[in-house]
Amino acid sequence: MADQALDQLCINTIRFLAVDSVQKAKSGHPGAPMGQAPMAYALWDRFLEHNPADPTWPNRDRLILSSGHASALLYSLLHLTGYDLSLDDLKQFRQWGSRTPGHPEYGITPGVEATTGPLGQGFGNAVGMALAERWLAGRFNRPGHEIIDHHTYAIVSDGDLQEGIASEAASMAGTLGLGKLITLYDDNEVSIEGSTDITFKETVSQRFEAYGWHVIGPIDGMDVEQVTAALTAAKAETGRPSIIVCTTVIGYGSPNKAGKASAHGDPLGDEEVSLAKQALGFGFDEAFSIPAEAGAHLGLAGERGKSRQAAWDAAFSEYREAYPKEAQQLDDALHARLPDGWDAGLDGLFDEPKPIATREASGRVMNAISNGVPAFLGGSADLAPSTKTILNDRGHIASGDYSGHNIHFGVREHAMGAVANGLALHGGAIPYTATFLVFSDYMRGSIRLGALMGKQVAYIFTHDSIGVGEDGPTHQPIEHLMALREIPGLVVSRPADATETVEVWRAAMTRQEGPTAMAFTRQNLPVLDRTKLSPASGVLKGAYILRESSGPPQLIIIATGSEVHIALEAAEILETEGIAARVVSMPSWELFDNQPKEYRDQVLPPSLRARVSVEAGSTKGWERYVGLDGACVGMNGYGASAPAGVLYEKFGITAERVADESRKLINGAG
Repeated sequence: MADQALDQLCINTIRFLAVDSVQKAKSGHPGAPMGQAPMAYALWDRFLEHNPADPTWPNRDRLILSSGHASALLYSLLHLTGYDLSLDDLKQFRQWGSRTPGHPEYGITPGVEATTGPLGQGFGNAVGMALAERWLAGRFNRPGHEIIDHHTYAIVSDGDLQEGIASEAASMAGTLGLGKLITLYDDNEVSIEGSTDITFKETVSQRFEAYGWHVIGPIDGMDVEQVTAALTAAKAETGRPSIIVCTTVIGYGSPNKAGKASAHGDPLGDEEVSLAKQALGFGFDEAFSIPAEAGAHLGLAGERGKSRQAAWDAAFSEYREAYPKEAQQLDDALHARLPDGWDAGLDGLFDEPKPIATREASGRVMNAISNGVPAFLGGSADLAPSTKTILNDRGHIASGDYSGHNIHFGVREHAMGAVANGLALHGGAIPYTATFLVFSDYMRGSIRLGALMGKQVAYIFTHDSIGVGEDGPTHQPIEHLMALREIPGLVVSRPADATETVEVWRAAMTRQEGPTAMAFTRQNLPVLDRTKLSPASGVLKGAYILRESSGPPQLIIIATGSEVHIALEAAEILETEGIAARVVSMPSWELFDNQPKEYRDQVLPPSLRARVSVEAGSTKGWERYVGLDGACVGMNGYGASAPAGVLYEKFGITAERVADESRKLINGAG
């Protein structure tokens, strides 16, 4: 039988370490940790399988604190259960250079599984992690060798469930029947502006039942035994994801702030902290106190974790002996190792110089990659036939059969990005997503967090310009390339033809320190004749001299994507007039900027200031390469509905226009 007094002592220790952290920082969110402490204790003490000594153990349970503002709660648990997070780290909560930032950050704090903060994102990440577990289990488990077998837990708030991304992700999880996903919903009925009744009166349990979830509760989330019983029932349900509706009290224990919005985002104050400790019978008024009994009990997590991981290591050794090929594939995937010769199938894909859209070329490249990289999987937001992102003969992921490589995300761009981030965070998968470039806005929040976490995800965007044509301005991206380029840590690539597409993908697959966004055309483009031009391998450096002038260059034309062909035509026109023009293909600003200055100056000599950029998108930003005296050919307004060729002519994105702007620069009139 559980020792209730010890349970309460542990809960209050967790609770007040969080409160003291906020109080010392003079900023933070004490209310949620005070209310969530009992459910978090029940989960960590009685269910969560993890090893504090090895936070990367592959078969650990994953726990995502989607309500990231409650980070002090997570840090308290990490410290108390033996992770490499000291009491001094807790005392540096929200300070410069600390390992305890205001919201959990992946890679900063041991044991933090995802960067959460923007509400709903963690929920989507958890769906991705649960999907990764089922996918790896479906591919690698064998009878008697359940080598991948763990749960994914998430703690979510009212705010998380109000965000549209949570609805998207929850619907997808229910459709896929992700039975090893368990969510604890902290239903405290309080938001920053007051009671949730002013904005959020839906019955959450009915909503999730409609999604196909297993719903438990409402239960008293402050009662450890009720939470324990609910988690036991949730683990027993294997065919549906579970949500446990836990009624809690924000700021629980605070005599003057419990249940009030004022407990959410401000320190309680020294006097109120003392009153709360008295009210809950926590007889340790000194800040950051850890009673010996509580510390010893919570510290047992370390021994349990070591034992569980040792048992798994032994099981994996048996698995490796029985299935050596599969074990090596799994080990490579979990450690993000590309197999030897993974890119052999990319050679010679486009030897026939037949015009082809780069979206179509990308699809061929992806299928070649899939043959060489078993960890490669993904899908589109219901646009696979248009984005050309189906992996042929690789199977489709569906409820009950997760072993395929094609994911159907549905029309859920924002959740698609978060789920892909979760797949990457889990390990063992190199995920891709796909939609039209104009819809990158719908998933921008997820892309930003993917870049912030530095996880390898390939974001595929097709229909990349006014070349979309007749669908009109609603589907024609203008500012989107520039907007994506402004995301730190994201590499954006826009290839000029099929051969550049191969190299763009090669760069994306070998870049493990962050995501890559790739923009591809709807319209067919000629395959550039490399016998007359530089090799496409220059793409790996972000920009390269594609065509050199017949004499010393007088100006440089810089272009990306489909407009590279326009730049080449303009250069030919200028050559007939005695103007020597160098053409630089610049598929990726980020890769180019990362090259040594010597190489950058070789491609764009500082002394050669006559420069023209051409890209069928916003011209803002191009001044960094053409200078304030250069010319930019592109779009500064929305597109229109018409055939692509007409649009390029009407908006002045033509070889004649580029040549004209070049003449002005050479003649000093620009």
